[in-house]
Amino acid sequence: MSTAQRFFAPRAWVDAAWARDVLLTVDEGGSWASVVPDAPATDRAGAVVLDGPVLPGVVDAHSHAFQRAIAGQAEQAGPAGDDFWSWRDRMYSAALRVTPRQLERIAAFLYAELLAGGYTQVCEFHYLHNAPAGGPAADPLEMSMALVRAAQRTGIGLTLLPTLYMRSGFGATGLREDQRRFASTPEGIARLVQEVQREVRGDANVNVGVAIHSLRAAGLDPIREAAAFAAAGGLPVHIHVAEQTQEVQDCLAQTGQRPIEWLLDHVAVDARWNLVHATHTVPAELQGVSERGASIVICPSTEANLGDGVFDLPGHAAAGGAWSVGSDSHVTRGWPEELRLLEYSQRFTLRRRNVAAQAARRASSAAALFGAAIAGGSAASGCRLGGLAVGQRADFLVLDAQSPALLGVPPDNLLDAAVFSSPGASFAQVRVAGRLVPGRSAQIDADYLAAMTELWSVPAR
Repeated sequence: MSTAQRFFAPRAWVDAAWARDVLLTVDEGGSWASVVPDAPATDRAGAVVLDGPVLPGVVDAHSHAFQRAIAGQAEQAGPAGDDFWSWRDRMYSAALRVTPRQLERIAAFLYAELLAGGYTQVCEFHYLHNAPAGGPAADPLEMSMALVRAAQRTGIGLTLLPTLYMRSGFGATGLREDQRRFASTPEGIARLVQEVQREVRGDANVNVGVAIHSLRAAGLDPIREAAAFAAAGGLPVHIHVAEQTQEVQDCLAQTGQRPIEWLLDHVAVDARWNLVHATHTVPAELQGVSERGASIVICPSTEANLGDGVFDLPGHAAAGGAWSVGSDSHVTRGWPEELRLLEYSQRFTLRRRNVAAQAARRASSAAALFGAAIAGGSAASGCRLGGLAVGQRADFLVLDAQSPALLGVPPDNLLDAAVFSSPGASFAQVRVAGRLVPGRSAQIDADYLAAMTELWSVPAR
């Protein structure tokens, strides 16, 4: 961006509430230079008028882009029933065959969908490091850069998280045959991070972090080594943890401790850490996460789709914990639906209404959920994405005020309607660092269709 931009929003979400007549200035670097509510008419001259309520963009804190290719294809139960582990076998069928070109095309289509769903940054938990046959890729960067190119093509911000994956389960010494593509080491992850950093130098909207697939996928020493590398670089760290009851039982059997309990006792977890799912916890674990300043990444649609369980949102709030939201396996691709599912899962289990509002001591559940998702997104992404505030990246959404979900709704209830009136409101504009993103195109759609046709017409290796 070569020059500053000025926008005028008759209504915008500032400091966790609706503000009126907001003058917004984006500096040359794509960050907010000023955010001025109640701006007098004389100051608005020349500003671009935004035709709809304005919200900050949201970080999608957990994504596996290639899993977009199986959305809707794992919903038929086998004769022995169906659970997370049988779903995982179906997921592996895509993981073992997707090529770099197919991944780029699938990711571009997905990222355009995520932008349309109100996400302006995506944290890509990336473990497809090797060639489809499981050996070293001809170019170790090819799968990572496929994701980078997809993000650059669509305009979404990207936090790439190369992922450590070394063993098939607690006590195992290596990977299964159908996990061969995921194999990595702490040294390899560090090298991949550094090489991606060199490749994207100059692109302020692409950054990197480090992921550890799970406690079952790596031992203590490799986890500590990867974490030390991330700490030295000030990088965010992500890890799947306590997603399934079997994982908790296996961890107890192997270590005598629950997964989060073990992690907090053995690793220097701090505010850069993001614990993905944490579905099965006890209060002491949530208290420990909060005391370390770490965050939880909640993925309601995937946790529902996979039968994981329900996150203890009131317990986490009582501990003063932070969280962000992710779309994970991409059975849904917009944050309003994720937040709605999060609240409704609490209502199902607790048989109460407005659980998030009560837990956060707010009047509005939508405001409580949205505020937490915005606050947690900066920690997850390692970027300044804390909303419409000076110094934060100028990501914002313009709600389509004519959407059926919003039509006729009093102004103070617009966010409530955007989250809880389904199907939700659409976004008339999505901007990243002040720039209007291009969104889906006929070419992106055609490329995605070609990739899907190739992917599902070629036998698995």
